[in-house]
Amino acid sequence: MTKTFREGPVGALMDEYERAAKELKYLVKEISQQDYIEIVDNETTDPDCKSIQTIMNHVIRSGYGYANYIRKKFGESLTERKDNYEVSIPSSACDELDSMMDFTSDTLMNKMEFTFEEMAQSLIKTNWGQEYDFEQLLEHAIVHILRHRRQIEKFIAKMQTK
Repeated sequence: MTKTFREGPVGALMDEYERAAKELKYLVKEISQQDYIEIVDNETTDPDCKSIQTIMNHVIRSGYGYANYIRKKFGESLTERKDNYEVSIPSSACDELDSMMDFTSDTLMNKMEFTFEEMAQSLIKTNWGQEYDFEQLLEHAIVHILRHRRQIEKFIAKMQTK
């Protein structure tokens, strides 16, 4: 099978974003319903990090947020960023992740030819106070998935040692 790569720096970032999402879905699809909803971290004060289910909702919600930041920067229509997505079972969470990635892909479709210079000049201020350029925001989105995939792997390991 021949792999198709997107063109340009934005295309490369979208390819890696999709790869990170695919790896996360591969992990989540194999989790039992019981393990998926189990509260693994009772000590955290972060409600987004108590179970695999809450992590998946957080990852999806954040992904829409990143895409909306980009759309807002370029004067494009936003989508509603819900507090809760349909993540009640692992397969639904994977479907929601796919929808978020489709939204992101649509967001970037007319930006694939941006140069590094154009990306560096497009500054985006987040609601948590950080200012990123366009490239940095996409890199943050990719790493966000990777960090939470790792967190889920640690949760799985913790549950297996019970």
